[in-house]
Amino acid sequence: MSLEWFDRVSGELQDHLQSICEKYDRNGSMIVERGSKHPRIEFYTELDDNERDYFSTLFFDPYNEEFYMESFEPDLGQISKVILSDIEDIVDAVHESFHNYLEEDDADYEYDMDMEDENDDLYDPDGGDSDIYEIDVDWETPEVTAYIQDNEVEVTYQFGIVQETGDGVLKRINRIRTADDDLIKDETNFIFSKEEASTIIAMIASHMDSLSEME
Repeated sequence: MSLEWFDRVSGELQDHLQSICEKYDRNGSMIVERGSKHPRIEFYTELDDNERDYFSTLFFDPYNEEFYMESFEPDLGQISKVILSDIEDIVDAVHESFHNYLEEDDADYEYDMDMEDENDDLYDPDGGDSDIYEIDVDWETPEVTAYIQDNEVEVTYQFGIVQETGDGVLKRINRIRTADDDLIKDETNFIFSKEEASTIIAMIASHMDSLSEME
């Protein structure tokens, strides 16, 4: 098992990432994590509130000495793995991930602007009958700590029910305390139906022995 290829690519990616971000006039950074079973490189942009918005993760399999990325296939209900054989493929994959991230970011911005316009209509006597759709969640549990390390890293989960649809919601919050004592908070929500829940539970239970503990 050798990390020579991983270290070499990590060094080259920093320069490539800088050129990619300059092309789109955005700031991008990366974190190298060598200590896990499969070392990884996480790519992110800095938000105005000093939080990080991650847009891609590159994994390295030290046993086969190959890089790969993972993506969730909603139609198949499973995670697919794409092998990246050389530095050109890796740079192209990161470039594409960043491009897709910017497109989603622009779409979210346009959506927020549309929502603001709808809000204006609600308070405008001459406005239309615009209606705002919000998801109301009944949180069935408090935040439950799944992992904590030296008061520097904490991962919590919270389970709730969507009032209107009855679907389940699993909220994951990742908190990281930096060396400068800044708190970085990353929150994700996963919505699923009752039928999906039983499938997810069965898949996880049948592969628990294959999982490794966080380091």
